[in-house]
Amino acid sequence: MTLSTTYNTIEINDLPIFYREAGRRDSPTLLLLHGLPSSSRMYEPLLQRLADRYRLIAPDYPGFGHSACPSPSEFAYTFDHLAEIMTAFADELGLSRYSLFMQDYGGPVGFRMVMAHPDRTDALIIQNAVAHETGLSHLWGPRRAFWADRAAHEVELRRNLFSLEATRRRHVGSDPRIERYDPDLWTDEFAFLGRPGQENIQTELFYDYRSNVAAYPFWQEWLRRNQPRLLVIWGRHDPSFDLSEPESYRRDVPEADIHILDAGHFALDTAADEVAALVRSFLGTVGASAPQVTYPQ
Repeated sequence: MTLSTTYNTIEINDLPIFYREAGRRDSPTLLLLHGLPSSSRMYEPLLQRLADRYRLIAPDYPGFGHSACPSPSEFAYTFDHLAEIMTAFADELGLSRYSLFMQDYGGPVGFRMVMAHPDRTDALIIQNAVAHETGLSHLWGPRRAFWADRAAHEVELRRNLFSLEATRRRHVGSDPRIERYDPDLWTDEFAFLGRPGQENIQTELFYDYRSNVAAYPFWQEWLRRNQPRLLVIWGRHDPSFDLSEPESYRRDVPEADIHILDAGHFALDTAADEVAALVRSFLGTVGASAPQVTYPQ
């Protein structure tokens, strides 16, 4: 059987949902949930590196990548709704058990899926996704202002999120070695953001991000109560999410594996080999009793 990646579309609630898949169908499943403003494309490095051992499935949310992009007047762009669609997607593919890899927006989508169906999740892998308010950096000042008074701050919010420079900064962050980053990472994403209707879609969804902040205490309580198998991989050059966040996860789940990488918000941009090795080791070690913590030299 070939291990090549396939590119597929299925109908979920009358919406075409695109997804990438690699690996054998009888292998343990890893469901990969992407961030903003990316798509399943961000996971291509993992699909290439882990398909020999796992079945990897990476969907695009509605409004992202190659999935349907209905207007906000036809589709409610909320994280509750995205999680509902992704749960239906997993059901349609017959995914009764899987591990979740959650990056950025993948965190709020994934936590909702886990809390709705905790019996389906074998393990959680978090890569620069926040579940504690202290994990939001100073860049969230204009974003909080937008939540408090949308009419007064929407223009500033759009400038903060959708410019070419903002799209570039999400990848490079504070990393001084910018030569490590392929410019196609942000120019391609910027081209997607420039499609008709995209700014309206992403603005609606970002306005709902305040619902994630309100849900953080519930996610934290779930983590403390259930103590899931948890791997936290953190790119230290992330401008949006604070470097304190991995230790916040440790307080909730003391046995968590925590690894701080010399990478940015999208760690797979420059550290795909490291991330793949960490995932392979973590998922291959069932019932490990001692956490691992690594920090870059």
